[in-house]
Amino acid sequence: MYTKFQLAKKYIRYYLSASNGKGHGVHSPFVFDFIKFVLNDKKHYPVYDKAEGCRKQLLKDEHFIDVNDFGAGSSMIKTKKRKINDIAASSLKPKKYSRIFFRMIQYYHLKKVLELGTSFGISTAYMASAENKPAVTTMEGAPEIAAIARQNFSALDLDNIVLVVGNFDDNLPAYLQTTQPDLIFIDGNHRKGPTLQYFEQLVASSHNDTILVFDDIHWSKGMEEAWILIQRHPAVTLSIDLFFIGIVFFRREFKVKQHFNIRF
Repeated sequence: MYTKFQLAKKYIRYYLSASNGKGHGVHSPFVFDFIKFVLNDKKHYPVYDKAEGCRKQLLKDEHFIDVNDFGAGSSMIKTKKRKINDIAASSLKPKKYSRIFFRMIQYYHLKKVLELGTSFGISTAYMASAENKPAVTTMEGAPEIAAIARQNFSALDLDNIVLVVGNFDDNLPAYLQTTQPDLIFIDGNHRKGPTLQYFEQLVASSHNDTILVFDDIHWSKGMEEAWILIQRHPAVTLSIDLFFIGIVFFRREFKVKQHFNIRF
């Protein structure tokens, strides 16, 4: 993975070259609407307070749990026995990105959502709280982390989430045999090989309006290489780089492949 200094340099370069996040100069009507109605939706939804209340509790929790990582592991914590608040501080997606997932589901009326990497379930809670009540399946490799996520879902009265515990390599193929997801958030393995492997499986099970979201696309050289290959894939017609996440669309009505770097 890149050091903090390397990542900061990359972010500065990205920031200086990216679109301003207001839609100025964006000639794609679809992307302009995405910026206006998803990125820049300033309405404060009830789930924001509920989910962030859960996050605050996690950030205060000093209990230890045992964690087994199937993926690249935490960039901050290397021990197996970890404090809940340390895991929350290093692995939970910041609220601005969790809210993007929520707003995408609302705006595009997405019904079936898949998340690879539950963590403590904060992003999951945002996605499951969309007004159209999507069916959310979330997969987590670490049983003790999954148990805390399940408690959070119960506390938030979210009954439209199925939590699958175990290795993605075992559980993802079974899920894709029966379900064609509308939104997939890939956050459980930050290595080039597995990321591309999951991408190929997900492409095969996607439809015209499926949206893929990749976490930490600039986290390491390998993840940046994976992100470039994903953008170049023949099925991908539109990709959006928000630096900390990358978003992919397969819409065949876009006759020319498009890519946008957008400040957010």
